[in-house]
Amino acid sequence: MKGKLYVVATPIGNLQDITLRALETLKNVDYIACEDTRVAKKLLNHFGITGKTLIPYHDHNEETQSEKLLEILKEKDVALISDAGTPTISDPGYRLVRKASERGIQVIPIPGVSAAIAALSASGLPTDKFMFIGFLPKTEGKKEKELENIKKVGITTILYESPNRILKTLQTIEKVMPNADVVVAKELTKLHEEFIRGKPKDVKEFFEKNKDKLKGEFVIIVKPNDNEEVSEESLEKEIKKLKEQGLSTKEISKVLAQKYGLS
Repeated sequence: MKGKLYVVATPIGNLQDITLRALETLKNVDYIACEDTRVAKKLLNHFGITGKTLIPYHDHNEETQSEKLLEILKEKDVALISDAGTPTISDPGYRLVRKASERGIQVIPIPGVSAAIAALSASGLPTDKFMFIGFLPKTEGKKEKELENIKKVGITTILYESPNRILKTLQTIEKVMPNADVVVAKELTKLHEEFIRGKPKDVKEFFEKNKDKLKGEFVIIVKPNDNEEVSEESLEKEIKKLKEQGLSTKEISKVLAQKYGLS
């Protein structure tokens, strides 16, 4: 008899957010695949769950540990958890899920907290259509390109960001979509949970003035607006940059018209 792979969502801050079904699953399985065994032990100890074999499963060992877990799944049930939230969402796990399903192993989701959905639900931005991007690229050029794509699609988009990159990312959002609506959710479900709303410039300036709030984890929600306006200053900078690249006036006009929807 084959085991089952349970994809179990865990709290992102407030431990009371764990579901009864998640607790029951963690109590019943023999093996738990987790990002960090120390984090997993704290969670299990809090709820009095003992006697489980914890198997480290993260970005750096995903390939080798997947095979080990698949061997276990031939006979035993395994729960997959991340340090916080729903596994596989900007976290390791999808390769294991894919391989398990390909081998006829039943994969069962145990739903619960997701930082992306929690932030979106309280953002006040349109939710009838949305995209989840996760973390933007680290290099500025690739980040701008990704944001340009988000702008073109035009629907509410959910991003994750770290404390050391949040200001730079907000600055790039301001550059690409100065008229977008932005909501930044920080420390979700924790004591210092906070939502900061406004245009990219407003939200960026809030964090510049409140550097003490650049802690914890961030969810950025962006809603591009159809009436995005580009300032003369931004156009002048773009023109200068394109001239330095050797483009002619006609070529520059074509590039900027396409980028900003101008005549």
